[in-house]
Amino acid sequence: MDAVIEFSRNTTGGKLTVWLFAFATAVGLTQAFILFGWLDVSTARQLSGRGSISGALIGGAMFGAGMILARGCSSRLLVLAANGNLRSLLSGLVFAVVATASMAGILSPLRLWLAELWTVEGGASRDLIAITGIGHGGALLFAGVWLVAAVFWARRQKVPFWGWAGGIGVGAMVALAWLSTYSISRESFDMIIGVQSLSFTGPASDVLMLVLSPPGQPLKFDIGLVPGVFIGSFVAAALAGELKLEGFQGGQAMRRYIAGAVLMGFGGMLAGGCAVGAGVSGAAVFTLTAWVTLFAMWGAAMFTDWWMDRRHEPTEHAPAQPTLPTHAPA
Repeated sequence: MDAVIEFSRNTTGGKLTVWLFAFATAVGLTQAFILFGWLDVSTARQLSGRGSISGALIGGAMFGAGMILARGCSSRLLVLAANGNLRSLLSGLVFAVVATASMAGILSPLRLWLAELWTVEGGASRDLIAITGIGHGGALLFAGVWLVAAVFWARRQKVPFWGWAGGIGVGAMVALAWLSTYSISRESFDMIIGVQSLSFTGPASDVLMLVLSPPGQPLKFDIGLVPGVFIGSFVAAALAGELKLEGFQGGQAMRRYIAGAVLMGFGGMLAGGCAVGAGVSGAAVFTLTAWVTLFAMWGAAMFTDWWMDRRHEPTEHAPAQPTLPTHAPA
């Protein structure tokens, strides 16, 4: 979210640079694993299954607008909730409920109808590497260009060490998630274990259903992701002395956050991924629908930021108001 706002407002706070570190690292490491023969993502649902272009466009736009309204995407809400932010906690719960309703509940028919408006077959039709013919070497070069750009801008903007390390670390986790789930799927006889990476829309719904269902539900990667991120964020905030209870400052703010959470819950499930699941994990394996979602997300987020926040701010070069003389002329 902060990266989108920086790009939209043409500011240089370093957040866009940190996002580029994560994005370029995720793409580069994932493609390197594939080139070395360590990873095969052809069976991942983002590539093998039938995809929805309409779902990616509409869902991505809804998610992008929602993350501006809620002042954070689904993963950021989870991180802030672990720090004691009650706004993010409530928004995250609403997000999970709407995502669950969109997956198999009352909102499922609407989601399926929108997804069926424009579909694309799985396999090569969803693989941008196959469509463009750049090969995995070209994809790795693409990531390298953006990584060099991130280093260049980080040095110019004096981004601190933890900005570099955090961005690269998040990107590495995306690639390692692809690698680890692929390795486990090869060794396991359990068919529910598939090749996947980090995402927060489906996992949030899975965790909610785990809490509401009888004990004994099977554990899987998605079930561990959400509590893992929550615990990691809580521990980091505790060690840094940043645990702090924060609430809403008025009814209008509460409506804005809840509206954003609803848009993200439905949009993320319709698009097949969130800002991390589609925007980084899916983009790392060059899924067509993930890239459509990513661009729709950025475009809608930039427009929503302008419509809801930026156009109401005083312009930087507003004409000065005339001042009255301090004394009458002679």
